Amino acid sequence: MAQYGFFFDQSRCSGCQACTVACKNWNGLPPGPLKYLRIYEYEKGSFPSVRIHYLWVPCYHCEEPACVNSCPSKAIYKEDRYGAVLIDSEKCDGCRLCYDACPYGALVFENDEPDTKAQKCTMCIDRLEEGEKPICVLACPSRALDFGPIDSLIASYGDRRDLQDMPSSLTTRPAVVFKPHSKKRQLVIYDVERALKLLQWRDPLPRAFTSIDDVTEIAKGIVGRSELVIKHESADELMRLSRSDEG
Repeated sequence: MAQYGFFFDQSRCSGCQACTVACKNWNGLPPGPLKYLRIYEYEKGSFPSVRIHYLWVPCYHCEEPACVNSCPSKAIYKEDRYGAVLIDSEKCDGCRLCYDACPYGALVFENDEPDTKAQKCTMCIDRLEEGEKPICVLACPSRALDFGPIDSLIASYGDRRDLQDMPSSLTTRPAVVFKPHSKKRQLVIYDVERALKLLQWRDPLPRAFTSIDDVTEIAKGIVGRSELVIKHESADELMRLSRSDEG
């Protein structure tokens, strides 16, 4: 069996959502939680080391997909030509056991109603059959994505299958190669503690904050999205955590 896969360069992704909009448009998906591809944006750290993280999460068409073995209806399978993980909608009964098994939350549903059939990224297999790359790859204005035989991607970009905050690749061996964003570095050298004190004192106005710890130690819940969550309890939560690209 051949295995094709994706490359994602986190250092180039700006969270513009061009790939998600192109995916919805190509697949004729309605506005809302039916997203074959999601971009997650979340903030980590505190002054002066704050970072916005962007993550591109479609189906990674795993080499050992947990969803296939979890489906009691045998509705999910790997096809041989590209190694794509696909769903036979005629067999799917909406039990959602596949979603429970997938560490990446790749199976998506149009709503929260029981028995709603699962859907997912198809690797744009219709485009592959025409000699074209997946639509998300071509839509990315930052060239953060690539696609091809997984061995070719590894030869070009290395064999990093894990990325910070993502589930371990050891469980399902996802067909994706990652390039992480570069480490943050201080471009302009300055005294961080003195800068914080200057921000704190605003004579003759009241102090901006009582203690420097108020700025450097961020309590959980202060930042709306401070961690990656790719498994959702409801359609509303998926929309809130992945940003609504079309409504």
